[in-house]
Amino acid sequence: MSATHPAPAPYASQPEESRGRLHPEPESATRTVFQRDRDRIVHSAAFRRLEYKTQVFVYHEGDYYRTRLTHSLETAQIARSICRVLGLNEDLAEALALAHDLGHTPFGHAGEVALAEMMAGYGGFDHNTHTLRILTELEQRYAEFDGLNLTWETLEGIAKHNGPVLPAEGAGVGEGGAALPAALARYVERHDLELHTHAGAEAQVAALADDIAYNNHDVDDGLRAELFSVDDLREVPLVGPVFASVLRRHDGLDRNRLIHEAVRRMIDAMVTDLLDESRRRLAHAAPRHVDDIRALGRPVIAFSAEMCAHDTALKGFLREHMYRHYKVNRMASKARRAVREMFQLFVGEPECLPDEWRVQCGAPGVPQTAKAVADYIAGMTDRFALMEHQRLFDVAGR
Repeated sequence: MSATHPAPAPYASQPEESRGRLHPEPESATRTVFQRDRDRIVHSAAFRRLEYKTQVFVYHEGDYYRTRLTHSLETAQIARSICRVLGLNEDLAEALALAHDLGHTPFGHAGEVALAEMMAGYGGFDHNTHTLRILTELEQRYAEFDGLNLTWETLEGIAKHNGPVLPAEGAGVGEGGAALPAALARYVERHDLELHTHAGAEAQVAALADDIAYNNHDVDDGLRAELFSVDDLREVPLVGPVFASVLRRHDGLDRNRLIHEAVRRMIDAMVTDLLDESRRRLAHAAPRHVDDIRALGRPVIAFSAEMCAHDTALKGFLREHMYRHYKVNRMASKARRAVREMFQLFVGEPECLPDEWRVQCGAPGVPQTAKAVADYIAGMTDRFALMEHQRLFDVAGR
């Protein structure tokens, strides 16, 4: 990857052209609007809590496994590198990468499954929508507004990082068969994020940087946890050949160095493929402004068809050999039970909540109470959730 800094692309998101913030406020004299967004995310309480939220392993399983925080930092690094080469706005992509996991529950996917199950009769739970709520409602730090009051472009990227949320241009909120989450519908009534279009290129970069970081670092963590072996990876496209190439060049290389060398080469291969395919798509589309990217109706940042197949194969391997491993299943089962039991207790007995959460509740069992309980549990770290569960259900707990 070239170390040069090309001139900004005409279709990059330009801070001076930002559509602004929901609540007008004087801008910084020393930072662009996207740099300021990034800084607000880094200083948020939700970002600090990512240190003790995990993706696959509960925090006490070992301190060398990745957390949501380390994953977010790795995603941000990959996103910045890609944007630098393509002439996109690095600061916006970094802000999106750092914010993308803020809405996750404790205990990774297992915690979210349990909380979504408990909230099924109260409007549901989705970590992407919860991220938007954190950024626009739940972070309560500023004197003049709730949330972080981020720019339109950052919030657009959070809402649409997986593509358009509504099916067609001009469709109203919830129309066209789209089941729009209530929190998102409520926000776009005040601040239209144009949910029928793709987001800018920086948000597309951040989404795929997340994919690159997630898959490759799960290979790293899974090998170090001995959930599978290097030999098990031999037939996995891309991954197997990369490990074989490292071993041919470095016969007898110790296991830790082998894993690191192979993972860094896999990341490089995926980034290189993404750059090549994205350049091809950008050359074909010839956008002259960021709004041209939004209006295209298809992403411009993408993997090649071959790399998509490799990515799917790797996801399938990790699903069978890591996410469904009996050791992970046991941990996930404990996590789901802990979330369910805390939710049921708090909804039925909201007087057991800390005061700042209890005052947000209504009567036991009503939607207002369930929503407050879900917000409380979703904000927990793995460590705090385990301690809180013990305090609630261990008769000797305090």
